[in-house]
Amino acid sequence: MTVAKRRPATAIILTTLEGVPGKEVIEHYGLVQGSTIRAKHIGKDILAGFKNIVGGELKGYTELLQEARQESVDRMVMQARQLGANAVINVRFATSAVAPGAAELFAYGTAVKVQ
Repeated sequence: MTVAKRRPATAIILTTLEGVPGKEVIEHYGLVQGSTIRAKHIGKDILAGFKNIVGGELKGYTELLQEARQESVDRMVMQARQLGANAVINVRFATSAVAPGAAELFAYGTAVKVQ
């Protein structure tokens, strides 16, 4: 089971919007990104094959993707902090297959300072 991380009081604002409602963008730092590449586990593949027969959620893959999303976002936020940003706007996710059984999860957005 995965436990959600609590955000500190000085957390960076993340939004898929082009700005932060009620706040003004006062500095623009540019593109920030974070990524991780994850491979499937052979045991999970076998269990997923059985689950395909009877139907239902593939919980092992759901957890794998949740962890990958969180890791890519954490890396993007770390890059934004290093630039001095307090927000990342227009956040997006992308995935791509990089090898048989392995995929990259990529998070990106625009680092800004808002007030």
